Amino acid sequence: MNRALPLAAAAAAIAAAMLMHDASAQDGRVARGKYLATIMDCTGCHTPGAFSGKPDMARMLAGEGVGFEMPGLGIFYPRNLTPDRETGIGAWSEADIIKAVRTGVRPDGRELAPVMPWRSYAALSDADARALAAFLKNLKPVKNAVPAPVGAGEKPRAPYFTVVVPQQ
Repeated sequence: MNRALPLAAAAAAIAAAMLMHDASAQDGRVARGKYLATIMDCTGCHTPGAFSGKPDMARMLAGEGVGFEMPGLGIFYPRNLTPDRETGIGAWSEADIIKAVRTGVRPDGRELAPVMPWRSYAALSDADARALAAFLKNLKPVKNAVPAPVGAGEKPRAPYFTVVVPQQ
């Protein structure tokens, strides 16, 4: 009797079970990340139409074409968070996403808009930060270029609204 066949079959079964476990763990991580993105209200800024009250959920997290002006700082347009490599964060690693969410610094060294609540998100556990990154990496890539930030005093090239800061 050839013992290699039962051993090969057992090894294949073990490998298949491990892959199913890994896929199940990844599915759980992505589901947790979706939950976190929901309660963190990522769509409230990063979904087209969000600022006009008509979010286009078919392009969820693909960036907003309407910006917001922060007096003295400039105009910021919420970026495309889908894994599109040209217009989104598709070239960012999981570590890049986690660093931006926790520290407010992009991979290119630029700081995120001051209203991005990274100071609150810095408290995410390692597991939750990885889950959020896994969710973003698993979104359908959507090609949607948003306008670049505009410096204070520069002429805007796209619609925006102004954030009114109370005088103290």
